[in-house]
Amino acid sequence: MPLVTELASQIGIARACATLKVPRSSYYRFLKPKTTAPNRQPRRLHPRALTAEEQDVVRTELNSERFVDATPRTMYDTLLAEGRVLCHWRTMYRLLQADNATRERRAVRRSPTYVRPELLATQPCQVWSWDITLLRGPRPGVWYRLYVVVDIFSRKVVGWLVAEHEQAALAEQLLADACHREEIGPQQLTVHADRGAAMTAKTVAEMLLDLGVEQSHSRPSVSNDNPYSESQFKTMKYGARYPDRFASLDEAEQWVEGFMQWYNTEHRHSGIGFLTPEMHHRGQGNAITTARQQVLDTAYAAHPERFVRGQPSAPEIPTHVWINAPTPAVSFAATPASPPNPDGGQGSQPPQRSLDAQSGSVILQEIAQEETATIGRDWS
Repeated sequence: MPLVTELASQIGIARACATLKVPRSSYYRFLKPKTTAPNRQPRRLHPRALTAEEQDVVRTELNSERFVDATPRTMYDTLLAEGRVLCHWRTMYRLLQADNATRERRAVRRSPTYVRPELLATQPCQVWSWDITLLRGPRPGVWYRLYVVVDIFSRKVVGWLVAEHEQAALAEQLLADACHREEIGPQQLTVHADRGAAMTAKTVAEMLLDLGVEQSHSRPSVSNDNPYSESQFKTMKYGARYPDRFASLDEAEQWVEGFMQWYNTEHRHSGIGFLTPEMHHRGQGNAITTARQQVLDTAYAAHPERFVRGQPSAPEIPTHVWINAPTPAVSFAATPASPPNPDGGQGSQPPQRSLDAQSGSVILQEIAQEETATIGRDWS
């Protein structure tokens, strides 16, 4: 809220709240001085309520050896059959709640708490993601299963197979072959998947344990925990060449083989600087980016007037990728403002600054400049 106040002095409360995504009602409630709650008088005892002595009698009966494992309703009916009425059974529940003596005593299944997976890859063959998708067969009700293993750093498909059924034995064979082909060493790789039957099978877990490969699983009903496999499936199924149906298992295998070849060697992936997965997997990205930048520099030197946004730069290649990156802690401590960005248009690259080093004053200055420019464009 102090950040909103400081920014509001420059661009107004409405724009400051909209920029920082803070509801104005929350900001005004923050400005309103807090008032102490009035001293309330103790609640008057109802004339029909049990006296302290009667409550002690009921508590003694509830905690007796005879009724310690019985419900208040059972105790009420038992005493009623014996000609005794201490109080209503609902009053017994109120006394137990006041004593914090009520809870669920049945053997009810409690949902376990699943840890949010956080996986980091800084080079190929550190984290793989695999999943199974359905391919439409020749007639309704017939589906083929496509198993795909993706390296999340290079986006390369390192293993796949098409089968008629989902079986743990097939997944075990697929992962073992991929690890052998990529020469995976012990304690080098983590394999991430969702919680399907084949993914959580004991035989698959034992095979990965023998190879020294760690396992990771998504949280139940959280599709965002496996984004790279889902993205690869979308690239395949939303393409113009994807058929509506496959006439047979052999036809599905042939089509998938051609697609995977194109995906690994020809598809320019936007998430890896428009390299092909095979280029990035082999570590050729830096050389290709350097060559691209030289071409752009030559073009800019020949006709700088054609680049109205400044000197162009080649697409950057990510140095690390995450599955569920941890949220960084942003410090708003007052520190001296950083020097402005170097001259250049939209194509120039600003200096890299870590989130922890960002100061509140720098953020305010940048937001204020952007808002001032926006207001000028609106009135021009």
